[in-house]
Amino acid sequence: MGLFDKLFQGNKITIASPVNGEIVPINQVKDDTFAQEMVGKGVAIIPSDGKFYSPADGNLIALFPTGHAFCINSDDGAEILVHIGIDTVKLEGQHYTIHAKQGDTVKKGDLIVEVDLEGVKSAGYDVITPMIISNPNKFSNLDKKSGNVAAGDAAIVLSK
Repeated sequence: MGLFDKLFQGNKITIASPVNGEIVPINQVKDDTFAQEMVGKGVAIIPSDGKFYSPADGNLIALFPTGHAFCINSDDGAEILVHIGIDTVKLEGQHYTIHAKQGDTVKKGDLIVEVDLEGVKSAGYDVITPMIISNPNKFSNLDKKSGNVAAGDAAIVLSK
């Protein structure tokens, strides 16, 4: 690590993958709102299991009663939306088990929602999971990772 890296390391904010799987470009999501980054910039994750964790330390400001989406305001100032599957709100919570509650203070790695991915797929829904930074203009750079990822590994690195 050079002097330059040491000087600027403190300005980096790592947003973890909320789930084990594969990070793919957001434009692979079959929903224009996400694919065209209308609600913010981010990545999509094709989950390999159904445990979804907090991607950062912060406050769980929204957790839909259906379990299909949650939002975290990170302690570092990032507004993060995790949307589990496409159009999955229509399942009305079926196949989703919630392990947290709206308003909770969460740590990176806390279990938020557990999903029966096979149940969601057999109901006809895509389980691809957009993870969006809804306030990207607050950051000078947003580095999107790609490829296989474990929950807790870096998915997006923000620069202040």
